[in-house]
Amino acid sequence: MEIFAQGDFAFRHIGPTERQTSEMLATLRVGSLDELIARIVPSSIRTKQKLNLTAARSERHALYELRQMASSNRIMTSMIGMGYYGTEMPAPILRHVFENAGWYTSYTPYQAEVSQGRLEALLNFQQVVMDMTGFNLANASLLDEATAAAEAMALAFRVSKSKAKILFVDRDTHPQTIAVLQTRAAAVSIDIRVGDPFADLDAGSVFGVVLSYPGSSGAICDFSALTSALKAAGVITIVATDLLALALLKPPAEWGADIAIGSAQRFGVPMGYGGPHAGFFATHDEYKRSIPGRIIGVAVDAHGHQALRMALQTREQHIRRDRATSNICTAQALLAIIAGFYAVFHGPDGIRRIAQRVHRLIDILATGLAEIGYEVLTKQFFDTIVVHTPEQAAHIIARARDAGINLRLVDPDRVGISLDELTEPSDLEKVWLVFSGGTPKTPSFTVLAALGSASYPAGLRRETPFLTHPVFSRFHSETNLLRYMRRLRSKDIALDRSMIPLGSCTMKLNAAAEMIPLSWPEFADLHPFAPLDQARGYQRLFKELEAMLCEITGFAAVSLQPNAGSQGEFAGLLTIRAYHQSQGDGGRDICLIPASAHGTNPASATLAGYKIVAVNCDNGGNVDLADLAGKAEANRDRLGALMITYPSTHGVFEEGIKEICNIVHQNGGQVYIDGANLNALIGPAKIAELGGDVCHMNLHKTFCIPHGGGGPGVGPIAVRSHLAPFLPGHPVVIDRSRVPKLHPDTGAVSAAPWGSPLVLPIAWAYIAMMGPDGLAKATKVAILNANYITHRLKGHYPIVYSGPDGYVAHECIIDLRKIQETTGITVEDVAKRLIDFGFHAPTMSWPVPGTLMIEPTESEDKDELDRFCDALIAIRREIEAVERGKIAAADCVLRHAPHSLQDLSGTWTRQYSFEQAFFPLQELRDDKFWPPVGRIDNVAGDRVLQCSCPPMEYYSTAAE
Repeated sequence: MEIFAQGDFAFRHIGPTERQTSEMLATLRVGSLDELIARIVPSSIRTKQKLNLTAARSERHALYELRQMASSNRIMTSMIGMGYYGTEMPAPILRHVFENAGWYTSYTPYQAEVSQGRLEALLNFQQVVMDMTGFNLANASLLDEATAAAEAMALAFRVSKSKAKILFVDRDTHPQTIAVLQTRAAAVSIDIRVGDPFADLDAGSVFGVVLSYPGSSGAICDFSALTSALKAAGVITIVATDLLALALLKPPAEWGADIAIGSAQRFGVPMGYGGPHAGFFATHDEYKRSIPGRIIGVAVDAHGHQALRMALQTREQHIRRDRATSNICTAQALLAIIAGFYAVFHGPDGIRRIAQRVHRLIDILATGLAEIGYEVLTKQFFDTIVVHTPEQAAHIIARARDAGINLRLVDPDRVGISLDELTEPSDLEKVWLVFSGGTPKTPSFTVLAALGSASYPAGLRRETPFLTHPVFSRFHSETNLLRYMRRLRSKDIALDRSMIPLGSCTMKLNAAAEMIPLSWPEFADLHPFAPLDQARGYQRLFKELEAMLCEITGFAAVSLQPNAGSQGEFAGLLTIRAYHQSQGDGGRDICLIPASAHGTNPASATLAGYKIVAVNCDNGGNVDLADLAGKAEANRDRLGALMITYPSTHGVFEEGIKEICNIVHQNGGQVYIDGANLNALIGPAKIAELGGDVCHMNLHKTFCIPHGGGGPGVGPIAVRSHLAPFLPGHPVVIDRSRVPKLHPDTGAVSAAPWGSPLVLPIAWAYIAMMGPDGLAKATKVAILNANYITHRLKGHYPIVYSGPDGYVAHECIIDLRKIQETTGITVEDVAKRLIDFGFHAPTMSWPVPGTLMIEPTESEDKDELDRFCDALIAIRREIEAVERGKIAAADCVLRHAPHSLQDLSGTWTRQYSFEQAFFPLQELRDDKFWPPVGRIDNVAGDRVLQCSCPPMEYYSTAAE
């Protein structure tokens, strides 16, 4: 007998009611959802079989199963270290940020006027990184520490005065960081040399050097003389470091480093079996045009008041494509925001106290181990030591596990021990007992604690103050912190306020039931390199999610390691390259990419070592088959891959997709399908049956992992069986039965073996609660919603691309180019005017300049779709007033949008009414979003870049 009720989650996830669905179908003159799909999805790709997935579970049933998985994880005291540490997320941040939809459902702040809250929180993060590292420039996070190191290598290679193609890496660098560096370097023919920087480094033969401070062993070295010599040779110095250690240690910028990278995980972010965590990247101002990722900068709005925006490189992958400095598109915004709030919560004194306590405890531990008779090999350290254990390291590791502690097995006669914010004195006593073999005469914590010392060089002690900006000293009471976080959240538009109709970004419901498991300790507090028998719950989760994704896509195998869509693209292309090399076809280095492709596609292909050949599109936005065939045949001996998005970036189902795949295969290439638009396929079609060989899936789009203000993202790849042996591996997994061995031509693409496991329960829960019928219906309703919007708007705005009979797929593109030509009203004017109606703008000027790309998703009901369409139709009438000469474009309501609170003060002098500005629709009087700033001057923000916290006047009302 079924214990749990059958799931009805799909009823709550899918926005339109049955009545609304019928009304929209009637508007489109279609009898049913199935008839609509038959008209839109080409018959040649429609699958004949229903998804073979377990029937939908109820929320209670799904959470019960996840509880069972979680209970199979064994949480022990972790002293493994290696860049991952126990930490405590302050309760106000847990409740009011991590678990608050106003923070986790917002999008990347491309529309700065409705993103001032998260921009300020990210600016705080940048300030933390700059203060701790000593640099005057930092970005707003990268994917993890290893990825940040790889991005630093790329920057160093571009800016170094050396012509060498060798990067020297300190052998005391975390092994996962070395592995990702090797993967990225091999793709672009950079040679990685690992060794002792004091003995093995020849400055004249390298373009860059990676040093670790502290090292993976915990050792702290004085590199100042070395960096002076490297600078004289034109070599770029990259330092992998630790933010908490830098509360006590001299910042890298002060002893000659050029770049600092690392992870902000221990600033309040759970280990989560490996992620998601915010990597950080800091450097000198002179490299501001080359730094990867997003930079938050201070600009001014139309009133001359300070406002924040993303500076310099907004969506630079889509602008520069194969010349982009990076393929990074998703960052780790939510985790960076949490780390920034952690610093606000603790302030400089609190951060210093935590660091001092951690160091004091490891110093006491080391003294006690020496008293027992062990040699502590690490002489100068912050939180980590390596202990010599002649021929018994494995036995000590085993005894420690019996005592509930995980230590690091460095090699057969060395054990690593790392302490953190959560370490208690009793933990030290347990370690002493483990090392003494149970001898009762172990050291006394009380006695050793009375001995005072600091086990790092006096010349490397930090003298520079940090976190001196008032934002880090003002909000220490929970009352003030609560109000500060509320104030920031109220400045943003997230999904808890209105639909976010961003084309290609699939901003769908992130259900509360999906989010609940993330704060369970059994998922949150597990170290990524804990023994696999302590992670049975996670292993079951991975196995089941991989099977679900294989069934949904039709592919044979899945790797969960890529922790962003950009990493998925890169990993998929490396998998193809490794396969070609195994076939003796290592010269296949051409990647065909249609002109309509996502901007990250050419950037990823370049990073993977491919040369790009663009393929034209026809007037309907489809791949030009003749051009494709000609270029595939012309490059048949070097053709490695084609990258294509399906449904296309233009929002249509291309009829010729199978022929496209056949052309590439006939000329020796493999087909990479970008899964950014997978939400339009699940149920009606399987992406593998289109003819591709590999695809990546954006779990933060189709499978409901929230965007978090610009990350986390997860981008696993699915492959056919012939590519499965070449999926990414990882060097730091004791039992590789669940992880493919490192292939010499693929390697690791993320710091943790399974990327960002903490957020994977979201995707599992979504699939489990929707079931096969719910997933298929979600796709159908997403397509219905897009076509309903298209139908309502097409009499007011031209639709750029459509399929047969005028239908679109899951998104549509409305054209404003003629409007701009005749009136001077721009796509930006329309986007900013939408803010006055309480909406985040659709994707602006991409993939077609001068257009808006709209994707409603299945989560929005007809009332919200109508509200959005009413707003765009009202805006069209306002444009008509300009077209008819009733008002000049420079004076019209669109040009001055958005209308902020600042517009309420003073005498109203505009040539349109106060009511039109603020209340263009009657319903806005009941629930009005008040933009906190006017339109932001982007040019001013780039002309004078300021990416540090502004003066205190900016925060004057923060606690009010």
